[in-house]
Amino acid sequence: MKEYVQRLFKEIVVWKRIDDNTLQRYRCLLVLPDNRYAVKSSDVCNFPLDKEQLGQQDYYYLDSLFQDALVEIAHATYDTLEEAIRMHDQEFSA
Repeated sequence: MKEYVQRLFKEIVVWKRIDDNTLQRYRCLLVLPDNRYAVKSSDVCNFPLDKEQLGQQDYYYLDSLFQDALVEIAHATYDTLEEAIRMHDQEFSA
């Protein structure tokens, strides 16, 4: 039995406003019962909204959860949601 089958995950969506026409969405997971946080992905959303782009973002996010992302995420967690977001931003801004 795979390791992630024994774990539960709670999705938490966090938004950050970049400017008047741009939002960043962080798709975070709370790993239960560890009560530790991770950022699975982040997307940039622009106004005016593009329904096709939003649909693709949702599709790729869910698809990645089926591709062992839950195993990976359970090993890269942080004590706070803010720390998980900060580390995600550092990793992907380099």
